[in-house]
Amino acid sequence: MSFFLLTHVLAYAGSHDGNYVYNTEEKDGVLVAQTVYKMESGALVNHIKYNYTYDDRQRMTENETLKWNSARQQWEKDTCIRYTYEGKLVTTTYYKWNAKQKDYLELPELTVIIEAT
Repeated sequence: MSFFLLTHVLAYAGSHDGNYVYNTEEKDGVLVAQTVYKMESGALVNHIKYNYTYDDRQRMTENETLKWNSARQQWEKDTCIRYTYEGKLVTTTYYKWNAKQKDYLELPELTVIIEAT
């Protein structure tokens, strides 16, 4: 399972790919956030931000995505992926932010349970 989580995080890793620039934040050697900036008219502007949470065994428990709202000049919640671990089983549950309810709502059709090797 470490490979799956790591590839999800590393899919966005890197410093610059032409139109996007990435800034990662680490705490005690663990990736806790990543901000993606987009190049527009020669300037970098906020685009997407990822926040990562881990359990005491350094397994990712949450991956939150925020999108930049340029009209409001603020980050806004978008999606959240939560991981739970029971023995060899890993459950990946997806959520979408609901602004009216001010909470993440589960998308049960996207929930995946796999056996870690």
